[in-house]
Amino acid sequence: MAHTLTEAPPLCPITGEPARWVQWLPTRSLKWLWRIGFGVDIARMVVDLPRFGLWESPSGLMFFDPAIPGDRQFYQDLYGAFRMHDRLSGLGVARPDFVYTARYLKPGMRVLDVGCGEGGLERSLPGVDYWGLDLNFGGRRPRILAETIEQHAERLPDHYDAVCAFQVAEHVADPVGFTATMVQALKPGGLLILSMPLWPAPVTAIPNYLLNAPPHHLSWWNERSLRALCDRLGLTCREIWPVPAGSHNGVVYWMGRFAPQIGGGKYFRWRYRWHFALLWTYFLGSVADRLLTLPRDSCGSEILLVAQKR
Repeated sequence: MAHTLTEAPPLCPITGEPARWVQWLPTRSLKWLWRIGFGVDIARMVVDLPRFGLWESPSGLMFFDPAIPGDRQFYQDLYGAFRMHDRLSGLGVARPDFVYTARYLKPGMRVLDVGCGEGGLERSLPGVDYWGLDLNFGGRRPRILAETIEQHAERLPDHYDAVCAFQVAEHVADPVGFTATMVQALKPGGLLILSMPLWPAPVTAIPNYLLNAPPHHLSWWNERSLRALCDRLGLTCREIWPVPAGSHNGVVYWMGRFAPQIGGGKYFRWRYRWHFALLWTYFLGSVADRLLTLPRDSCGSEILLVAQKR
């Protein structure tokens, strides 16, 4: 059945401009996809919600409305079952965004890592005064605190030489407010370093790729949207870098390379053809990740921003 727009488009979270409709994502289909694909139940988070909308802002931002983030139980179920923290930043994982960030962060600098997980970034930053924030991992390791960035910035404003968040802002309902609070914790002249999911990218070519859907990812970013974010917060944009694929997301890179072009401008469909395409793409991506070497100039699924507080 064709869907029609029956309400005013939502406003861009960055600029406040009306957004362009991309597609509807029925909640019933989304619940089944999460349950079948990852064994995760999202029903409690979407009670009485008929659908999500995917929208494109004039700033270049793609975002879901309503912006309903995953709760603590969602992430315990998702990350626990698939050991995602180990895959993303465990021992032996050389993440390109961590390695690149180390070029900006020198020994002796005071660095805050927001949503740090188990603190994998610290291994790439010898000699810095590292602190992490994570409600799930706070207290399990030294220098990782169970605080929100709002609590921490209120307690320690203008305190850090650099504040980082890797693949975090896309999980929150208000990415601008979240980032503004990170800036609050920075000294004047300090560096804000963010990585976000990139679009268009190989990952956005994968049909029904749930990790890019609510309640996990609520926004997708590109260079234009990151520059708009800097303008909104009064930051000087130092660099924007498309992050190449790494060992932590090699399967996803190859999935994107082999994904059939069936979307037609859409990203999620409850159709058997799409389900089969996802399974086949995952099989091919897993085989390729074991047998092939990632190209040095590979297009990954992330984009990194380095900005400076004025």
